[in-house]
Amino acid sequence: MSDGGNPDEEVSRLLARVRAGDTEAHEKLFDAVYQQLHRIASRQMRSERPDHSLEVSGLVHEAYLRMHPFIPTADSRKTFLFIAARAMRRILVDHARKRNAEKRTAPGSRQPLDSLLDCYEAGAGGAILDLDEALEKLNGDAPRQREIVELKFFGGRTIPEIATQLSVSEATVQSDWRLARAKLYRWLRPDSVGRDTT
Repeated sequence: MSDGGNPDEEVSRLLARVRAGDTEAHEKLFDAVYQQLHRIASRQMRSERPDHSLEVSGLVHEAYLRMHPFIPTADSRKTFLFIAARAMRRILVDHARKRNAEKRTAPGSRQPLDSLLDCYEAGAGGAILDLDEALEKLNGDAPRQREIVELKFFGGRTIPEIATQLSVSEATVQSDWRLARAKLYRWLRPDSVGRDTT
């Protein structure tokens, strides 16, 4: 990666080179952040079924290809890793949709948020799709709350890290996290199916 320098500064320099149109910087950037991308992918793949068609390294490479057009929008290592975590989630959701194309979740089978997250950890494709749908709804209702859920649940970030990245207080992150969980719980309850829960 670098010659012992600050990794944040190294990635910031490479991102600046990418924004300037330096194609060689893309490859160097990938090398510089590969271990961190691998850790994020490992965390997300832990929740997938053992026979998943993707492996951790495959998820890393596919995510990097998918996020390629968005890399110039990142201005720091943290922003870059957030974009990567989101790309990985989208890939896993797309795989789950494909897998469940002929076997959709039965009406009325939605679950409370905690149970749904447990199912996500157990690799239940239908649960991933329900969660993704709820996150899209949360994005329309409160984008920052959705971002906090993604950073915390999918990105494995701590409350202080999220507060720093979003430039808000830890109390704000805690409050938004509680509100987001309450909304997701309400939208994912079995009796919410077929009703307007906004």
